[in-house]
Amino acid sequence: MERMRARREQPAAPTSASTSTAPAPPLPPPRWAIRAAQLITLLALPTGLWRLAMVCGFPSGYTAAGFVPFDTPGSKLWMLTLSVACELLALLSLGLVRPWGETVPRWIPVIGGRPVRPPAAVVPAAAGALALTALWAAMPLWWTYPHPDMTPAGRLLVGVIYQPLVLWGPLLGAVTVSYYRRTRGSRTAHTNTP
Repeated sequence: MERMRARREQPAAPTSASTSTAPAPPLPPPRWAIRAAQLITLLALPTGLWRLAMVCGFPSGYTAAGFVPFDTPGSKLWMLTLSVACELLALLSLGLVRPWGETVPRWIPVIGGRPVRPPAAVVPAAAGALALTALWAAMPLWWTYPHPDMTPAGRLLVGVIYQPLVLWGPLLGAVTVSYYRRTRGSRTAHTNTP
C-alpha cells in the first residue's frame, strides 16, 4: 500500500514526445550583450544632435560658404529625417536583448503577441551590421581628407563625433550572434504561427 502511495506522489518522468514538442524558452541575454545594445543607442546620438543643430540654423563647424548648401528646406528635412532614422535604427538593437525581440508587443496591430521567428530578427540585424561596418570603415581616415568647407575646429568636432559610429556595425554583429545563439532551438524558432 505504501509503495503504491509513493508511486502516485512521484511526478511522472517526462516522455520524449513531450520534450521534443516544447523546446525550452531562450536563455536570458548575457550582460555584455545588453551593455553593447545600450551602447549602440548612444553611438548615433552625437551626430544626430550635430545635424539637429544645423537644422536649427547653426553652422556647426562649417564656414559661412560651406554651410549654404545645408541651409535649404530640403537639406534641413533630409538632416532631420536622417537623424531620427539613425536613432530609431540604433534603438532597434535593444530588441535583440529585450523580451520584445522574442515576442511582438501586444499593442502592435495584427501580429501583437506572436513569437518573433529568429530569422526575422537575425537576417536584417546581420545585414545591417555588415552594411554599417562597410559604411563607417573609412571614418578613422577623416583627418587625412581635405575639408575646405569647414573651420579647423569644425573639422575636429565632426571627426570626433563621427568616430564612435565605427563601432556600430561590429557591436551590432556581436549582439546579433548572441541573439542567434540564445534563440536557436527555442520555442520561437519552432512555432508555426501564421
